Amino acid sequence: MSVSMSMELITSCNCNTLQFQRPFHAVASSFSLSQAHFPHSLSTRNYHTLRFHPPLPTSPSHTQSLSTTCSVANDSTLNPETKELEPSLALKKKAMDIAPDLKGTSIFLVGMKSSIKTSLGKLLAGVLRYYYFDSDGLVEEAAGGESAAKSLKESDEKAFCESETEVLKQLSSMGRLVICAGNGAVQSSTNLAFLRHGISICVDVPLDMVAREVIKDQSQLSDSEIYTSEAYSEVLTQLIALHEEMRGGYGTADATVSLQKAATQLGYDDMDAVTIEDMTLEVLKEIEKLTRVKKLMEEAARPF
Repeated sequence: MSVSMSMELITSCNCNTLQFQRPFHAVASSFSLSQAHFPHSLSTRNYHTLRFHPPLPTSPSHTQSLSTTCSVANDSTLNPETKELEPSLALKKKAMDIAPDLKGTSIFLVGMKSSIKTSLGKLLAGVLRYYYFDSDGLVEEAAGGESAAKSLKESDEKAFCESETEVLKQLSSMGRLVICAGNGAVQSSTNLAFLRHGISICVDVPLDMVAREVIKDQSQLSDSEIYTSEAYSEVLTQLIALHEEMRGGYGTADATVSLQKAATQLGYDDMDAVTIEDMTLEVLKEIEKLTRVKKLMEEAARPF
């Protein structure tokens, strides 16, 4: 049975990189944003129950596979279209190795929206036993769906941006989360400050691959994005312009994991040969470096 809960609001934030937050101990399969302080134009709409991807169960009998869906209907019924992945021992070991130093710090994934970024986030949440959220999805659900969110953005862009900020504010007040963040997360100093409550990783996927994905399935991308053409060249041109606009925000991430670089390091001639697990392992390695540096800095600051 799912347990409903409201996300706790915070009144201030610490903007230091790798500022560890308290763990998120609530055991639930859904939560509600209906009591959050959204802008008036958004708060007057009907809210829907928001759901998230829970960590892997602790019982050995329930750890045979890792679901990559971002929601569950209840404790036993998963989306029938769920794609299942079995994390390798190397991936599980790396996650276990960094967990003590990570201390429940949330992970924010930024970068161009793609299925690679989404799948990576869900797998990362699974091996770390974290909860997975998509910030764009939360904004859309709080607004009443994709169409309602699109209408809000077109009619009152300021209110839409405020709702993005509110979602990030609430998520940043918690620990043990993997958040797949939308472009709104890197478009203002306020939102960037909320990302400093955790570790931010930029997932760099070649734009030509993203363009092919858009042509194949535009439903995977947010209605708030700009893709309106089915012509590859036109979509790629729009993506290049959007990426250029977001480049500065992406550059503030604590680390970047590049699909192209991963392919080179693994000796692949074709980037399609790089798996989601390969990318997830690269993210864990970057997180390990960041937590190690922070630990060394803390030890150096201790009095003799």
